[in-house]
Amino acid sequence: MAKRNRSGSVTPPDGGWGWMIVAGCFLVTICTRAVTRCISIFFVEFQTYFSQDYSQTAWIHSIVDCVTMLCAPLGSVVSNHLSCQVGIILGGLLASTGFILSSFATSLKHLYLTLGILTGLGFALCYSPAIAMVGKYFNRRKALAYGLALSGSGIGTFILAPVVQLLIEQFSWQGALLILGGFVLNLCVCGALMRPLVVKEDHSSPEQNHSCLSQKEDSKRTSPYSPFTKEWVRTCLCGSLQQEYSFLLMTDFVVLAISVLFMAYGCSPLFVYLVPYALSVGVSYQQAAFLMSILGVIDIIGNITFGWLTDRRCLKNYRYICYLFALGLDGLCYLCLPMLQSLALLVPFSCIFGYFDGAYVTLIPVVTAEIVGTTSLSSALGVIYFLHAVPYLVSPPIAGWLMDKTGSYTASFLLCGFSMIFSSLLLGFARIVKRMKRTQLKFLAKESEPKLQLWTNGSVAYSVAREVDKKDEEALATAVLGYDLP
Repeated sequence: MAKRNRSGSVTPPDGGWGWMIVAGCFLVTICTRAVTRCISIFFVEFQTYFSQDYSQTAWIHSIVDCVTMLCAPLGSVVSNHLSCQVGIILGGLLASTGFILSSFATSLKHLYLTLGILTGLGFALCYSPAIAMVGKYFNRRKALAYGLALSGSGIGTFILAPVVQLLIEQFSWQGALLILGGFVLNLCVCGALMRPLVVKEDHSSPEQNHSCLSQKEDSKRTSPYSPFTKEWVRTCLCGSLQQEYSFLLMTDFVVLAISVLFMAYGCSPLFVYLVPYALSVGVSYQQAAFLMSILGVIDIIGNITFGWLTDRRCLKNYRYICYLFALGLDGLCYLCLPMLQSLALLVPFSCIFGYFDGAYVTLIPVVTAEIVGTTSLSSALGVIYFLHAVPYLVSPPIAGWLMDKTGSYTASFLLCGFSMIFSSLLLGFARIVKRMKRTQLKFLAKESEPKLQLWTNGSVAYSVAREVDKKDEEALATAVLGYDLP
């Protein structure tokens, strides 16, 4: 049960039904992010069956990711104004329908519409509301809870990658998509677990609250279609939306949003091209799918261990720096990838990249919550995941276009690596500037502290404890001592 503090707000229980929320979010990440990653296993099958090049085939994965993130604010709106349960159940039905219709595809354009847009829309209604719900149930152990919840992406990839490959071999890609359509219906079960918990953080003034309540009482006495009622509804709705998205004007959030654009551009292509790249350097198909499994299971370790570590007292105040560290190391891994051309070298790469990928993904909602607060977390995550949309849409096709033009993956991987490193450096530079300004403000505040000035008039002493400038000194000396200062 949630407890109310003295201010009347609800304290997150940090346990209880919250662990069921974590379990539900864990299953949501399996059915959304892990399944999306496994779509890359169909890459060669789609390319062969429809006789298309790299860039055209890569659009399928790009559209799924893009629509999932582009419609994330829609998922937040549905969960805020209806309920998280309704949004996730509706999303599960849409995603399942998309997979089932995709199994009857006769062209890539058909897959763009069903597997891309329809399935992506279903995933959007599920993903950000489930993640935001975890933040409402946990405070002290928030990073650990997110680590466990988001580890579903890695566990799902580890289990589903070989299973999907087996399904393709046994039932063709059409049968595999049909079975996945039934699998993602489990999102409806996950939605049923999301029991709402309202956390109140009222930032409005008492005068505004009293005005809104008095207007509400007056509106009850009037016709529901009167101009007064319409004006009251318009005012309250605008005020609610303005308060809900007020974080958009925060400098820290704007910098985070810009950084997310570069991070999202860099992280997506690997999950599309790791298997084709491994095949191009002589790795067998089963071994290439195994690399995705390794990436997934190490991702789990990164989710859980990094979440647990950053909840420790020694690192709790340095989560932001830990996020930058993990993001930058993933970028460095990208830069080394073109030199790794054997299974023995690709396995360690998958381990390192997977660990730090899980690490920074765990800290995205934590860092966002530290900036905007718990009340705006659902809306803020909707915006953050919305910003993933365009990079997710364009980065795999751009990487495929570079591959078609250069005949090598080197340019694609280098561009992604530098993009992630720039994202980390941008946030680091912004934090340094903020600390410099804070230090400067503290120095100015210290300099402007009230100074004790002692004035005497014969045998009587007067003390003035305030900041006195030259003109004040002259006026006070004239009034008290009776002479002008030189």
